[in-house]
Amino acid sequence: MAADEWDASGVEIKSQRLRLKLFTAGDADEVFAAITPAITRFMQWEPPRSPSAFAEVWRSWLVSILDGSDLHFVVRWLADDRCLGLVGLHTARTACPEIGIWIREDAQANGIGGEAVAAVAAWASVELDPDCFAYPVAEENVASRRIAERLGGRVVETRSNLKYASVVYRIPNFRR
Repeated sequence: MAADEWDASGVEIKSQRLRLKLFTAGDADEVFAAITPAITRFMQWEPPRSPSAFAEVWRSWLVSILDGSDLHFVVRWLADDRCLGLVGLHTARTACPEIGIWIREDAQANGIGGEAVAAVAAWASVELDPDCFAYPVAEENVASRRIAERLGGRVVETRSNLKYASVVYRIPNFRR
């Protein structure tokens, strides 16, 4: 899809149990409420300290969502529309966009993360047609590593930051 064809307003992805839509200002309160120190244990960032601190972050997301360069999908239950977390598709218009995910604490260990990542990767494989997806994950985050491995991901790189050592999986385009 060419940059001039991008229309963020109509993007919705559905899977068996989930609905994913691009983040809007209307999602901010629910998303902020779900961000806890426990879910950011394996994230490079710390939880924002206040709704106003989070607003500084999400306002920058809106700009990149509009131009299609960086996409943040809010993950919701189909049944009751409850916010479950976010999936990011970063550097979306490159040959190998990066996928990131977090799922709220009380919704973990139900296969939601894998279902959400698979849904975004399937959508992007068709709509954006990248060569592959990069999926960085903390070495100790076994659940997230399993998501990548179930999607055919292979470790291609190691990284380190102040919080943890990580590996980067390369997940193939679903159409290839």
